Amino acid sequence: MDAEYTKASEVPAVFVNTYEHSLDAKKRLTIPSVWREMVGVPSQLLVLPGVNDMCLCVYPAREITRRMESLRNLSIADAKGRKLARTLASRSDLVPWDSAGRIRIKDDLLKYAGITKDVVLVGTFDRFELWEPKQWKQASLIEQSDLGEAAQYVGF
Repeated sequence: MDAEYTKASEVPAVFVNTYEHSLDAKKRLTIPSVWREMVGVPSQLLVLPGVNDMCLCVYPAREITRRMESLRNLSIADAKGRKLARTLASRSDLVPWDSAGRIRIKDDLLKYAGITKDVVLVGTFDRFELWEPKQWKQASLIEQSDLGEAAQYVGF
């Protein structure tokens, strides 16, 4: 482990795997226990609409804090950056989970992603995404030959 990570709460979460869950009658979603352990304390998640996909992106509070640094450093004259920040912040929700590990996502976010009952939770390393199952099936289709090119593109 790198010396810069001295406490468990400072170790970055690594969300991997795919889970299938359903919203309960009160539209609450249970987060897998292994992911809850990685989020740590404070146990809050930021849920925001996907930028390029019709899904919901879920970030632990400490990861979104790290990512928000670039938004905090925007010039007041940066109209495009401010518009992005305003749009994402107004459509997002900060949600805690209850003692059973469930979160309640606001209705307009569920509607945006087309989620009504069943949900696919998809780990994407630094966050996880929530997908309507049919949307996920379409979005997850990628040719094996394209994976190498994609990995090279991101320097993996």
